[in-house]
Order: sequence, then C-alpha cells, then structure tokens
Amino acid sequence: MIGGIGALQFKPAIDGAEAASPGLLQGGVGTQEAESVGSSFADMLDKAATKTVNTLQNAEQMSIQALKGDADTRQVADAVMSAQQALQTTIAIRDKVVSAYLEISRMNI
Repeated sequence: MIGGIGALQFKPAIDGAEAASPGLLQGGVGTQEAESVGSSFADMLDKAATKTVNTLQNAEQMSIQALKGDADTRQVADAVMSAQQALQTTIAIRDKVVSAYLEISRMNI
C-alpha cells in the first residue's frame, strides 16, 4: 500500500545518480518544467500515495494468487519486497515531514 521512493520522482542531485540506480531517481520535481505544468507539492504527494497503495495492493493480489497456485514464488517475492520498500519509504517521508513541522512550530515569530 506504500510505494518506493521512485514514486516521488526526485531530480538527481549528483551527476550519474540515475546510472547508479536507474528508475529510482527521475527528474521533474522542483524544476521549471514541473512548475510550468502546474504540479504542486500536494499533487506530488497524492501521486506518491496512490502509487504506494497500488504497490501494496499488487503485493496482496500476488500473494493471493500464489495461495491459489497461479503465481510463481519469484513474482510473489518481488511484489512483497517492492511493497516493503514502498512502506519503508513512506514511513521515512512521514517522519521527515513531522520533524520539519515540529521544527517550524518551534520557530520564533
């Protein structure tokens, strides 16, 4: 139910980052191109959450298919590992957002 960090489509900060982990970092967010399209931070989070939910649902469906004998063990393992990565990424992002909110709330006005 939670997607990987690739769902967030971060712009690579280091040259060659895309080559080191293809598909993990995809350009677009925070660039002028993204701003001209009109995507907002809320839209990005909505898309990331949707992809995460789809990833977790896919893992559930694959597990059910395996119980029925319709799916290969490798397919199930890949789906479950992808769901695990997605969940861990979402939890990390949530923790960063909460931490940033708490830090902002402590600022003097």
